[in-house]
Amino acid sequence: MKILSWNVNGIRAAVRKGFIDFLKKEKPDIIGLQEIKISDAARAQETFDFAGYQEFWNSAERPGYSGTAFLVKDGLKVKYLSKLSWDKEGRIQVLDIGKYYLANIYFPNANHELSRLGFKIDFSDELLKYLKKLEKIKPVIVTGDYNVAHNEIDLARPKQNIGNPGFTDEERTWMKKFLAKGFKDTFRELHPQKIQYSWWSYRANARTNNIGWRIDYFCVSDSVLKKVDQAFILDQVKGSDHAPVGIEIK
Repeated sequence: MKILSWNVNGIRAAVRKGFIDFLKKEKPDIIGLQEIKISDAARAQETFDFAGYQEFWNSAERPGYSGTAFLVKDGLKVKYLSKLSWDKEGRIQVLDIGKYYLANIYFPNANHELSRLGFKIDFSDELLKYLKKLEKIKPVIVTGDYNVAHNEIDLARPKQNIGNPGFTDEERTWMKKFLAKGFKDTFRELHPQKIQYSWWSYRANARTNNIGWRIDYFCVSDSVLKKVDQAFILDQVKGSDHAPVGIEIK
């Protein structure tokens, strides 16, 4: 099974930039999308041609902000779990895909001046409790935009970014706690020393110069890791400030 994840930075913008062609080329069984930036009302006025895929949407209450979506190949039997009452920003989706739960998460950004750092940590702690409850039933795959570079290898300029959003002690400590709770970072487990990024600022030709961050992950319950054949970043794919990431799992 091939599962992808991509912060598309606006689903309408992504479609204009070739998302449909990407979908036809890569043919994922499932793709989780973050930052779709479209309300239910606005989506009702759009026609997206995701031929061959079932659609599951979780828009934020605030129009044009945040939001997540799943596209699942027709014929693949899944169960879409109910939206969480405290997820007001459309950040959490979970599918029951048979042997596993698959969670698609758009973690909050701490924001400039760290104005949402407290919100992010509280959100992440609440999410972790929920994921551990799910894990008591079956193993969990947790993908999405985590909005944190865990270690220095995960960003091009670690020293210059100490304390900045996405590389604060608080965010990195939470990621360490998350992994200590039994989740494995598939890309780092399979590629311990590989330097590759999934997000680049739009400023200063960062992507051209590969001054990036790895903030998009596939983390899995410990028991799932041995089933993961590949973990990868499609960093040549354009259309967003993020690159798609993925795994292939038995």
